[in-house]
Amino acid sequence: MVGESILQIVLLIVGFVLLIRGADFLVDGASGLAGKLNISTFVIGLTVVAIGTSAPEIAVSIVAGIEGNGEIIVGNVVGSNIMNILLILGITSLICSLPIGKTSRHVELPFLIVITGVFIGLAYWNGGFQWWDGLILLMLYVVFMVYTVLMARHVRRGMLSGAAPENVEKLEVSSPKADIEADIKEMQSLSGMKRFRAGYRALKHKTWFLTLITLFGLLCIVGGAECVVDAAEFIAEDLFHIPASIVALTVVAFGTSLPELVTSISAARKGDTSLATGNIIGSNIANLLLVAGFGFVCSSETIAFSTTDLIDILASLFAAALLLVCVLCTKKKALNRRIGIIMLVCLVAYYTWLFVNLGYGFV
Repeated sequence: MVGESILQIVLLIVGFVLLIRGADFLVDGASGLAGKLNISTFVIGLTVVAIGTSAPEIAVSIVAGIEGNGEIIVGNVVGSNIMNILLILGITSLICSLPIGKTSRHVELPFLIVITGVFIGLAYWNGGFQWWDGLILLMLYVVFMVYTVLMARHVRRGMLSGAAPENVEKLEVSSPKADIEADIKEMQSLSGMKRFRAGYRALKHKTWFLTLITLFGLLCIVGGAECVVDAAEFIAEDLFHIPASIVALTVVAFGTSLPELVTSISAARKGDTSLATGNIIGSNIANLLLVAGFGFVCSSETIAFSTTDLIDILASLFAAALLLVCVLCTKKKALNRRIGIIMLVCLVAYYTWLFVNLGYGFV
């Protein structure tokens, strides 16, 4: 028992290290690729990074659907969406101001609110969720992805056509050749860890390397989240004897949102606020359409939708609406520390209400 406890604590530490370092690699790679492709980091966060950081939820949802644990699918999706907005954006906005772009205010956030309503409507239409409900959600996600790609192409075409001929090359090449040569010379004059860091900066100008560290960062984040969740569950249940219901609502919900959390904080710390907000908004859309869609399609039986599920999804809807209203009510159209505190207070109030009214407690 002692040996197993030590192993789980080590895995917990390793998991957090993988999460933190993986987030750094992911942000560096995604930002670099955005520059190479002349695509905004918000679009990269909305698509590639959002799908990647939602990988734990996708895996959990598919396995739950195959094994017939439908309630896990709904709880996983809704709980993650609540955590993403109230916890992750709340914490990230305490670090720095998070501007919300015009398209997010007028398209993505309203779309998130609409599909949350569609999610509720599908549940009541069939008295639960069937496999074809999952198909509808997946089709909606395809429509959203098509819109995102077309929007990115439109913006990129406008950038290129509106740029002077001498500026087009600057748009297409993220770093001048002189900068690369300077990095190489700096690397040759250094040794040890400093030389490694200089070499890393030089390779960040290469598309293949940016792709590699993006994928490596995603793998580290997903693997780190898995280590943290498994170790935390063992420590909570076996060492401190905390009920499984509490663990599911706290440790698991927080654990599957860790990729979004560390990615957004890392992006905000590096000043890439567009990647941070795009990651969260894209992840919530992916959760409702992609994660739930795959889970429902893989399920061979009707997935019940209880009163508790309705309360949770309404809390998720409230979180999305709160985000939109708060942004619209600020002069700079950005999330600031005051809004971050409001979100965190709402999260604490939600979990307090949940534990008290549903009778969760320690035994």
